[in-house]
Amino acid sequence: MAAEKELYIYNTMTKQKEKFTPIVPGNVSMYICGVTSYDFSHIGHARAYIAFDVLFRYLKHLGYEVKYVRNFTDVDDKIIKKANELSEDPLSLSARFCEEFLVDMADLQCLPPSEQPRVSDHMDQIRDLIERIISNDCAYALDGDVYFAVDNFPSYGRLSGRKLEDNRAGERITVDSRKRNPADFALWKAAKPGEISWDSPWGPGRPGWHIECSAMSAAYLTEKFDIHGGGMDLIFPHHENEIAQSCAACPNSSINYWMHNGFVTANDEKMSKSVGNFFTIREVTKAYHPLALRHFLMGTHYRSPVNYSIAQIEISSESVFYIYQTLEDCENAITQFKEELQTSGRKYIATDATQEGVKKLRCHFEQKMCDDLHTPTLLNAALIEALRLMNTNLSMLKKKLQKPQKLAYVQSLVELEKEIKVVLDVLGLLSSLRYTEVLNQLKEKALKRAGLTEEDILKRIEERSSARKSKDFKLGDQIRHALTLKGIALMDVGKDTIWRPCIPEEPDTPLDGEAQGPTNTPGTL
Repeated sequence: MAAEKELYIYNTMTKQKEKFTPIVPGNVSMYICGVTSYDFSHIGHARAYIAFDVLFRYLKHLGYEVKYVRNFTDVDDKIIKKANELSEDPLSLSARFCEEFLVDMADLQCLPPSEQPRVSDHMDQIRDLIERIISNDCAYALDGDVYFAVDNFPSYGRLSGRKLEDNRAGERITVDSRKRNPADFALWKAAKPGEISWDSPWGPGRPGWHIECSAMSAAYLTEKFDIHGGGMDLIFPHHENEIAQSCAACPNSSINYWMHNGFVTANDEKMSKSVGNFFTIREVTKAYHPLALRHFLMGTHYRSPVNYSIAQIEISSESVFYIYQTLEDCENAITQFKEELQTSGRKYIATDATQEGVKKLRCHFEQKMCDDLHTPTLLNAALIEALRLMNTNLSMLKKKLQKPQKLAYVQSLVELEKEIKVVLDVLGLLSSLRYTEVLNQLKEKALKRAGLTEEDILKRIEERSSARKSKDFKLGDQIRHALTLKGIALMDVGKDTIWRPCIPEEPDTPLDGEAQGPTNTPGTL
């Protein structure tokens, strides 16, 4: 049974935050519009599906049984155009990019939805829905095409707030002079020579863009369900048209909460394939760890726009490294004292500061997530504060303490790690890999961005060590600074020097003989 916590989410329909109350107590039904699969997905797509993955995870955390449906549009003008360019079967091309999308989602740690229907598998449901709309006098056939008659649906525009006279037909179709109203939109499109098509009562053709989601959401969730979501660009025309179609076919159709995520922008312009100002998920994760991209996209509230920035992804990469390095240090410390803790014959209590820290993290986590999934404050404040407390406890273990004091700090680490992992899991930042494996992956990405190998860095460390032994501290500083420019930090630990990724320093006036670092990262438009 779902926990009794009050979750508030912003409802686009009512333009305000509302307490979430599911139709069926303890159960949540949600439908998120998926990709049109004709190419690799870009980070605007990542933003949407990470946002709704966080919602999915948090609802499950609250104890709800969640049925999460996310579709694939595998029949579309863009797919047909791309397939023709490549001389490939449209469904084969689309299936290929559906699989590539799933690879990206797994890399970004987005949980698989309960159902992932494809348009091509639901033609019967789509045709049936169109027939019902026609029988209710809200659509008309015209030379093999079928159009929705917006004039016959008085509440058209209630989601977007547009007046009927201001509406256009939609971004994916050309205005047809044969239509009764220019805002009428296609439910079924008559087949063109050489195009893929399906039989229908109106002749061979294929669905319009909007009808698919009305049909598939009803097929998997019924005409009444809890949450419908997608990017803000879908409010009009896509979701507006979905409401019209669904209600025209079934007057009792209703969706209680409409949720929309903000855009990813590049140079303050919406990132879009059609504009060409986009970076694919693969391009970014080739240079940065997928967890860094996920962290970056959650660093802004899901409804606000986020501007794509290498500098910000660098910060997120640094943050993820800090998270996992702290967790690995914690794990090593717990392992070192684990047997002693278990065989001591007494129960050790975490320090007062730790108990307060755990309570504070738990409280902040629930408060911020229940307030329309406010992830930025968690990432940038509450989580960092808990990790700092973990490092404080680790530092205390290095001091000469009595056994009871030492084991109390170990118990503190156990309780902190448990609570931090709960937060990371709901945010989708907890990898199934060991901490050390994630750290190694982050280091590999840093080396790639720097254009260096581990051997190169070990050689630089040796050169710096020799320079310092020879009292040539200027050369030692040059070597260290040159690596810092490339995002590699050298750290002296006792008599040894280790390296780790860091945020590349902005080059200023170079030191004598110093080389400037490369920028092997996607980010220049």
